[in-house]
Amino acid sequence: DDIFTLTDEDGVEKQFELLGSCEVDGSEYLALVPLEDEDSDEYVILKRETDENGEDILATIDDDDEFDRIADIFDDQLFDEVDYDGEDDE
Repeated sequence: DDIFTLTDEDGVEKQFELLGSCEVDGSEYLALVPLEDEDSDEYVILKRETDENGEDILATIDDDDEFDRIADIFDDQLFDEVDYDGEDDE
């Protein structure tokens, strides 16, 4: 499993598990779920960027249109095949 330890603005470290990744328009996006809240069906989407020192960082997506577009892609990738009602489509 791909586990990421991320530090928030307050210096608090939290662990996340990678659900999936995708590349759109030359940028890489990661869908991560917090390990502490395994029962949650919510996940975060972060964009891989390079900081001024050339280090890879994960950043929030500030542009609402960009976020919505990437969220739609992950929703299709991660949840398209899930049978929510538990019944077969026969």
